[in-house]
Amino acid sequence: MTTLTIDPPLDSAPRTHAHAKNVLWERLSLATLLIGTGVLYLWNLSINGWANSFYSAAIQAGSESWKAWFFGSSDMANSITVDKPPASLWIPGISARIFGVNSWSILVPEVLMGVASVALLYLITRKYFGHWAGILAGAVLALTPVAALMFRFDNPEALLILLMIAAVWSLMKAVDDGRWRWLILTGVFIGFGFLTKQLQVMLIVPALSVTYLAFGPRGWLRRLGQLFAALGAMIVSAGWWILAVELWPTSSRPYIGGSQNNSILELTLGYNGFGRLNGNETGAVVPGRSGMGEMGGPRGPGGGPWGETGWLRMFEPAQAGQIAWLIPTGLLLAVVAAVLIGGARRTEPRRAYLVVWGMWLLVTMGVFSFMAGIFHQYYTAALAPAVAALVASGGAVCWSHRGRLWVRIALGASVWIAAGWGFVLLNRTPDFVPWLRFAVLVVGLLAGAAMVFANLRGVAGAAVTGAILAGLAGPVAYTIDTVTTEKSGSIITAGPRVEGEFGPGGRGGPGQGMPGSRGGDGPGGLLRGSTPTAAVVEKLNVDADRYTWVAAAVGSMSASGYQLESGHSVMPIGGFNGSDPSPALAEFQKLVAERGIHYFLGGGGGPGMGGDPMGTDSERPASSISAWVQENFTAVTVDGVTMYDLTQQTG
Repeated sequence: MTTLTIDPPLDSAPRTHAHAKNVLWERLSLATLLIGTGVLYLWNLSINGWANSFYSAAIQAGSESWKAWFFGSSDMANSITVDKPPASLWIPGISARIFGVNSWSILVPEVLMGVASVALLYLITRKYFGHWAGILAGAVLALTPVAALMFRFDNPEALLILLMIAAVWSLMKAVDDGRWRWLILTGVFIGFGFLTKQLQVMLIVPALSVTYLAFGPRGWLRRLGQLFAALGAMIVSAGWWILAVELWPTSSRPYIGGSQNNSILELTLGYNGFGRLNGNETGAVVPGRSGMGEMGGPRGPGGGPWGETGWLRMFEPAQAGQIAWLIPTGLLLAVVAAVLIGGARRTEPRRAYLVVWGMWLLVTMGVFSFMAGIFHQYYTAALAPAVAALVASGGAVCWSHRGRLWVRIALGASVWIAAGWGFVLLNRTPDFVPWLRFAVLVVGLLAGAAMVFANLRGVAGAAVTGAILAGLAGPVAYTIDTVTTEKSGSIITAGPRVEGEFGPGGRGGPGQGMPGSRGGDGPGGLLRGSTPTAAVVEKLNVDADRYTWVAAAVGSMSASGYQLESGHSVMPIGGFNGSDPSPALAEFQKLVAERGIHYFLGGGGGPGMGGDPMGTDSERPASSISAWVQENFTAVTVDGVTMYDLTQQTG
């Protein structure tokens, strides 16, 4: 059996003219990949404005208050945190502290994380499959539409993806030499991934554990012990912050947003944990399994607000154009590559590579496909590194064995699948570059046929070129559309609008059909931040330094725009959904009496403000606070925003 030739280190081969030329090409291609990725992601970056103003407001708060930075508070005065741990806010928070609070200082760190992710995936892949396989892996990741979307946005995904790739990098180092330090480092990366997006990072832990236990060097007892060491490192890396939050006096720290009992453990296991799996999420946008239809919004194709669950969920219109272009091709190539590697020694690193990425893809895709709770299309960005790795590594192994007819047929089939599936996806957007789907199909069919004869010198180059064009043309078109279109709000998607997609917000405008949500200028709502006019900001800034909060508004998205534009703390009553019990009515009344809050801003909302199918609206602090303000203070309207001066009580 022939084996795949692995590129030697650049400084170890004889310095022949041919070698020097090859090194030059490798360096130029790598520079092109990384610089091109950076330019692509930076292109028109400011079009996204504050992006997700929910997180941008927290980044602003962290740039002015170290306590807010440490806890991930939504406001500088530390009334409540975002509904995630704060790790994804720490780096942009420091950037905003250095360069000022603006769209570029917040989003450029996300771009750099994207470039770093591409570079790290290249390094991992190159080590085992050669330079050009690494280039292909990096390019597929960079050009996956949902990945390009999230590497230009301030959601936690950018840091989460980088940390998960880093965990695979350190694990593969452990597979190579069996040193304890690499397993411990793997645990550290997972721990900080937990501080980025809690239990989602745990979806790759089975892949990491099984891979090392099966393919790591030395005896199984040692390998098992090393995995427990990695577990300990993970617990310490995540637990120090959780312990600090739990031990910190509640009167001296912000309320833990997204929890109902001011507990980070409850947030971890409930709203951001098992609630995502079974749909019973207390305080969520959609309480329990009741369905959006009861709230006046859209239902998904299966009757649920987040779409129908099942094995084909990633291939449905809502998700497929985000991530699924090369999933079938990657899985096919990975299976063929695993067969070709076959009887290699147990510790064969190429097999370990295929297993860790294959399990990453299948486990994460399986959980996403069947989770009954909140599911957004952009979550699928977590699949992008695995898809890219499997396409590149599987393709490299198969290409090195192209002397076999059955392998060439498999290569041809993989190209035909990519082209045919690409045609289906592009056909879902018939008005978007209408000729492209036919070009992809024709080029793919020809390239697939050429692959069958790829053992012939004159055919191989044309077959590879055609295969890359057919496989990446659709994702490239979607990615270009993504970087040239404004993306802002809580629910965003890559590429053009797709017929048959579902979901709150969709692509027709953030927040459509959702209670308490609005697009355009005004007080904002559940899914889109407020966009105050100059007159509103001017009024908020009058005597602003005399108050702890210049205003309070129901829901973090409503509060976020006022805070970002005024530069002063705005209290988000009830957290993201307006449904968290913070602050209580008595606490709010005390703050008003102490002249701690200047204005109450009406017009926001969420489940905490009306339309609650569970019938608990009157029990939520947001509703009781709003009712108390309306009964005791006079409203004035400024450019469509209702403002109550809490220093001027009626009667």
